[in-house]
Amino acid sequence: MEQFLWVLWIILGVTLMVAEIFTLGFVLFWFGIGAIFAGLLGYLGFGIGLQFLAFATVSIILTVLSRQIFHNKFLDSGNNDLKTGIDALPGQIGTVIGGSKGSMNAGEVKVFGSVWTAFPEFGEKPLLEGEKVEVVEVKGASIYVRRVRELPEWREAEEEK
Repeated sequence: MEQFLWVLWIILGVTLMVAEIFTLGFVLFWFGIGAIFAGLLGYLGFGIGLQFLAFATVSIILTVLSRQIFHNKFLDSGNNDLKTGIDALPGQIGTVIGGSKGSMNAGEVKVFGSVWTAFPEFGEKPLLEGEKVEVVEVKGASIYVRRVRELPEWREAEEEK
């Protein structure tokens, strides 16, 4: 039986590689390569203990190396991180839909289709309805804004429509 164990390793390796098509983790492929390597050792006449050791070692090393490569290439993109939700608000242009009121000069600004309670940045004048403002900071459920003196070209074209 042990002389044909290498065939089972090869079958296991191919099965794991094919199963990788249906998963998202990109792990089974490396275990498939480990099984094929163990099968080659079995074909060359090495014992079952060395086959299992080779399977485990090759599979784990390839998995760790691939995780490191994927992490470095795809996840650590430096300053080009994709910002979503509240993190994407600073720097965005909004429209004042409700002018400043009260002692804190609270107003309402529409940014990305959402209405936010907005306060003028320190040193800015109260917000007037219809003004274009830039989000400077998000604090809790409020935003701090400053007037935009010049709109980007693409925003000016959009305003004319």
